[in-house]
Amino acid sequence: MVMASTTPAKNKAPFFDFSNLRGDIYGGLTAGIVALPLALAFGEASGAGPIAGLWGAIFVGFFAALFGGTGSQISGPTGPMVVVFAGVYATLKGDPALVFSVVVLAGVLQILLGVFKFGQYIRLVPYPVISGFMSGIGCIIIALQVSRLFGHEPAGSGTIPALAAIPGAVLDPNFVALGIGLLTLAIIFYWPAKLGKWVPSALAALIIGTVLSLLVEGAPILGDIPTGFPGFIVPGFSTDTALIVLKAAFILALLGAIDSLLTSLVADNMTRTRHNSDQELLGQGIGNTVAGLFGAIPGAGATMRTVVNIRTGGATKLSGMLHGIVLFLIVVVAAPLASKIPHAVLAGILIKVGYDIIDFAYIKRSHKGPRWDLALMALVLGLTVFVDLITAVGVGVTLAALAFVKRLADTQLENIREQGADIVDPDETAMLSEAEGKIIVFDFGGPLSFGAAADVGHQVREKVKPHTSAIILDFAKVPFLDVSAARAVETIGCDAKAAGKTVYMSGMNTGVAGVLAGLEADHCLPDDTEYGSRKEAIRAALEEIKAADTHKKESLSAEPSPAE
Repeated sequence: MVMASTTPAKNKAPFFDFSNLRGDIYGGLTAGIVALPLALAFGEASGAGPIAGLWGAIFVGFFAALFGGTGSQISGPTGPMVVVFAGVYATLKGDPALVFSVVVLAGVLQILLGVFKFGQYIRLVPYPVISGFMSGIGCIIIALQVSRLFGHEPAGSGTIPALAAIPGAVLDPNFVALGIGLLTLAIIFYWPAKLGKWVPSALAALIIGTVLSLLVEGAPILGDIPTGFPGFIVPGFSTDTALIVLKAAFILALLGAIDSLLTSLVADNMTRTRHNSDQELLGQGIGNTVAGLFGAIPGAGATMRTVVNIRTGGATKLSGMLHGIVLFLIVVVAAPLASKIPHAVLAGILIKVGYDIIDFAYIKRSHKGPRWDLALMALVLGLTVFVDLITAVGVGVTLAALAFVKRLADTQLENIREQGADIVDPDETAMLSEAEGKIIVFDFGGPLSFGAAADVGHQVREKVKPHTSAIILDFAKVPFLDVSAARAVETIGCDAKAAGKTVYMSGMNTGVAGVLAGLEADHCLPDDTEYGSRKEAIRAALEEIKAADTHKKESLSAEPSPAE
């Protein structure tokens, strides 16, 4: 009879960790209070209404924490997500079935990204691209709120109408709204740090600005806000809007994934832990799916709220879940009070959010770094503001990849050099010296990218001299070949064969040999000139040259002299 082991699994962490319960409670409470004004402001900016922002913070915050892979992360509506969602809301004319089908589909896409383990690849987006689109989103948020700060609403949706409305708003301000808005900005930027430990600056601005608007009337306010649990929304599609829905869902999914994983990295640095990227995407996807089904705006990992949570003691998923519960209680008890909040107060809060998103740290130092990175960042920023986010990210990633491949190819071509003085083995040096330049050795120096492969044949062709008899290709540092590199080797072999020169290969692993054979790129290469080491290849080439020279001398001596 075989007894089952009763030893508990030591490496499996518990789903709920209660070891930091006190810190998680305080962190969750604080994060919930910090999130309140931001959720209202993001909801109002999205077009779906302040209550949609609160429910977005509740659903995404709770479920992303419950199922996510970053213990201390606080999720909810963020500036980048709201900018995209606001565009979707305007494009689809506020049709709930269509608008929130985008959110649901974005959540499903994020779940699939997590299931198929794409988390590690999303983090490969270059920093200048991230800096460019985040700064662009910050500029968009500010542009959308300037008119509201002056007491006016932009005539249309989008960045261009918002920018066009600013001069008119500045020339004809609502002075009550402007005064409240400027006071809001002053409080947020200059709120004492000591008081901030007890009352966050955004919450203080929200309360003070709202109370002031009750005393001095004239500033536009939010008005009636629906209360109670949101109704279930059945996602809908139509042939006319399918492409818009799919594109918007893809943008939201990708942006939310990038935003969340960047925040996860911040949390890792602060807590000295390591998040699970794929699990985090799964949690974010579940949160956004639930949010979309109940008419709430989408969200992602929120850096500022996560930092607040960590600094006030939050360390596990309990803190993020509690943050959502706190907001739920606020919605149930205090939602009617939010109807008195002035638009200018939320505009001031969002302008500060936009300011914080802009990457001033890089912009200030960018002139000291590579100019190409600065140009790429500026291009992505411009495309984000004046075109759309997916174009900006697509163009940015493509150009960054091409630039990297070009730099890598240049480096690889420099490494594909003729070996002479670089050879330190005395036996190899002696044999090459004895060959008197008839043997030339090429060391590939490492993997060959498709960017370098196109010029490899040309590089070898230029360096092979007319008197060269043997070409040695050293593959010792080449772990793999792609199709482009295999074709480059084929070109070298065929050129050598046509010129009557013998190609010797050394250090080739079975994988590289298999690729060459599978693509039939070795048809011009000799069958018997492959050796395990460079020294063996040089020795074989030298023996062949000596044999050829001996044969040539014998042939010359056998010829009759002219005198005879």
